[in-house]
Amino acid sequence: MSSEHRFRGSRRGSIRIYRPDSEMRQFVRLFRSMWFDLLGSRNLAWQLLKRDISAEYRQSLLGVAWAIIPPILAAAIFTYASNAKVLNIGETEFPYPAYVLFSTALWQTFQESITLPMQKVIQARTMLAKISFPRESLILGGIGQVIFLFAFKLILIIGMFIWFKMPLQSSVILAPVALIHLLVLGTGIGVMLAPMGALYRDFGKGIGLVSRLWMFITPVLFPVPTGDNFFGLLVRFNPVTPLLVTTRELTITGVVSDPTGFWLMSALAFGLLLFAWLHYRLAMPYVVERLSS
Repeated sequence: MSSEHRFRGSRRGSIRIYRPDSEMRQFVRLFRSMWFDLLGSRNLAWQLLKRDISAEYRQSLLGVAWAIIPPILAAAIFTYASNAKVLNIGETEFPYPAYVLFSTALWQTFQESITLPMQKVIQARTMLAKISFPRESLILGGIGQVIFLFAFKLILIIGMFIWFKMPLQSSVILAPVALIHLLVLGTGIGVMLAPMGALYRDFGKGIGLVSRLWMFITPVLFPVPTGDNFFGLLVRFNPVTPLLVTTRELTITGVVSDPTGFWLMSALAFGLLLFAWLHYRLAMPYVVERLSS
């Protein structure tokens, strides 16, 4: 079922007209409707973000400290394992505790960009079945919470630079660009999977398991392997690798080791996000129908 917006002025709002034909037959009308819904969902997304943050951390003893506890624990555990010769990590560009802490913070942010938009859709199952509203607001609310949590990780990263007396490279001003590309990839994956997550509760748990395993083929705890063995190829062809590594290199060393891989994966990330948005847009009416039945 397709729909379109007709605006009659800011005070009177808009009228949505539903048509029986598929939205895919009218691409211009479809993308115009998607764009207007995205713009119209900003205020609702902001209200949902404030509500969710308040509800989630009001009854939590440690609150937003959970945003920085995993990187600290990972740095402590794997540094101890490396010093005890339990793990042969190899050479890193800067002190290994800082390497793990910073990389884990980036990975956790990427993982949250996948799971939080999905969680917002899953949590809104009842609201989706009863109320008509722009579904993009759920995704924007999830992205907003990812940014909110990263702000606390940023404080931890600044403290890391001070503690280890690491010099700040001028290329650090470009690091947010690479980080945005990393978040675009994660959001694209999350938006693509959100309709399935809304229909099947165990789908989200499976994504969490896969993402934890995914971390071990991403250079978070170790540098990028240089060999041509199977594991080295798996790490290098991991789509997260060039985006995460480039973010880290722009922040720490100022030298990008794989600019071609970074731009290829960036193009893939933005293409995936656009396709995922289209998929989400077309799939959600059927999800709502299933939830209402």
